Amino acid sequence: MRIEAVAVSQRAGGDRRTLSDVTLTIEPGQLVAIAGASGAGKTTLLDALAGIRPPAEGSVRYDEPLTFGYVPQDDIIHRELPLARTLAYAARLRLPKGTAAAEIDKSIRDVLDALDLSDRADVAVGSLSGGQRKRASIAVELLTRPRVFFLDEPTSGLDPATAANFMRLLRRLADEGTTVVLTTHNPSDVRHCDAIAFLARDGHLAFYGGLSEALRYFEAAEIGEIYEVLAGGDPQEWGERFANSRSGAPAAAEPLEPAEPADSADPRGVTEQARRAERIGPLRQWLLLTRRNLDILLRNRLTLAILAGSPLMVLVMFAVLFQPGAFDPARPSPSTTVMTLFWIAFGGFFFGLAYGLLQICVEFAILRRERLAGLSIGAYVLAKAAVLLPLLAVADALMLAVLRGLDRLPAGDAATYGRLFVTLVLSSAAALALGLLTSAAVSDPAQAAIALPMLCFPQVLFVGAILPVPVMATAGRVLSYAMSNRWAFEGLGGSIGIEDLWARGGSPLGPPLLASYGDTFSRPVALDWALLGGFTVVFLVTACLVLQQRNRGPRPVSSGIRS
Repeated sequence: MRIEAVAVSQRAGGDRRTLSDVTLTIEPGQLVAIAGASGAGKTTLLDALAGIRPPAEGSVRYDEPLTFGYVPQDDIIHRELPLARTLAYAARLRLPKGTAAAEIDKSIRDVLDALDLSDRADVAVGSLSGGQRKRASIAVELLTRPRVFFLDEPTSGLDPATAANFMRLLRRLADEGTTVVLTTHNPSDVRHCDAIAFLARDGHLAFYGGLSEALRYFEAAEIGEIYEVLAGGDPQEWGERFANSRSGAPAAAEPLEPAEPADSADPRGVTEQARRAERIGPLRQWLLLTRRNLDILLRNRLTLAILAGSPLMVLVMFAVLFQPGAFDPARPSPSTTVMTLFWIAFGGFFFGLAYGLLQICVEFAILRRERLAGLSIGAYVLAKAAVLLPLLAVADALMLAVLRGLDRLPAGDAATYGRLFVTLVLSSAAALALGLLTSAAVSDPAQAAIALPMLCFPQVLFVGAILPVPVMATAGRVLSYAMSNRWAFEGLGGSIGIEDLWARGGSPLGPPLLASYGDTFSRPVALDWALLGGFTVVFLVTACLVLQQRNRGPRPVSSGIRS
């Protein structure tokens, strides 16, 4: 795979350039490093060469259809699963549909052998060393036999010996014919490379060539001095100096032209776009990801214990908080029944929100790479819901059963409790979808934790339990329509027949409460269900749109000019 960048520029925020007229050629089978200080534009150039973020100006050309592997700084594999199992899921997601199980197993064995990981196949990824995890990320990409590898600071965080071994591995891949392009800020990494692109600030190409030539060009005795020289000069002058130098002239090879379509019978010759088209469709992706999510959940005992233990802890608090017999038709306690129904509704909401908040933000690096490999965003989001919603349904059913057994809820027939269960599950589903949306929108778990109280407080204040909706200020009434928990609270009250209970009871609080709530509990419960279902759909669709925006796949790529 030969890659040619011609006058590539990139911008970020207005007119500020992060790359400035970068021109270079990477020959087939070369190991090339993009070096420079932090903020010099190394990752930006790497993404432009890979087609992940096409340049604002200039073009990137290839001498054949692009099939590539991309390894970001973060791990692109789940740590909970054994290595071989992780690769099995990755293979089924990436390889063409119809690939036989025996062929998948052979591909995994071959990749593990090639990367000296065969003896770690049954070890959980989280138990691997840093260098082994880096190799595991490459193993995921090797499954599709890419022509070129792009790696973003692959030795970052590794000790010197491990980093050297890793670079020798990349050297071996290049010697076997794979073009390898990496970013680095580690001076020792460049010793293994055929060529180094040194970037000055603002993405100016200060030099491109071999290491010995670079030392002569910068009049440096060692690699570290080159960084010091670049830090002390004007970046634009460095770019102009190299552009005017003999070594900065355009590559001697003929400019690349669009190639003829590759033979589709050759799996290494089809375009990345065609390879994505050959992969399994959204439905099978959803089934595969659902299995993987369940596998991850069952292997993470701490997370499973928290998910199962949280509802039990809340149930214990509810049992201590609520008085028994509050729903007794002979002597009901209207204020207690309001608070009981509200906290049951809020419990279903909180479980759903908490379950969803950390599902996506903790695996952005994995999602981004799988998105580049053709993953459907819809399949990804729905697979999360498919695993978590049954757990929420079990928690909701348990909450209703225990509270009824402890006389914190009234006696009722199967139809009544069926309505309560459906209302609660739909409330949890809407909250789960809101949690997934929030997880898709934030950048890390810390932001998700900050968002939790911000999402919960409105669902407490504007639901209509503490202050009935009809007596709220106009702005409060308007806001209440956007609270999914309002419709869960009102649906629970309607399912139990709270108005009849208050009207028939002997408590003097009944009539005033009925007057203050107006027709809150008199609407058909099916309307509350429809609203909760609508919230769920809107939140899930919005989550997909947010992820679509944040994880755009590369534009269709072929050989020839891309601008």
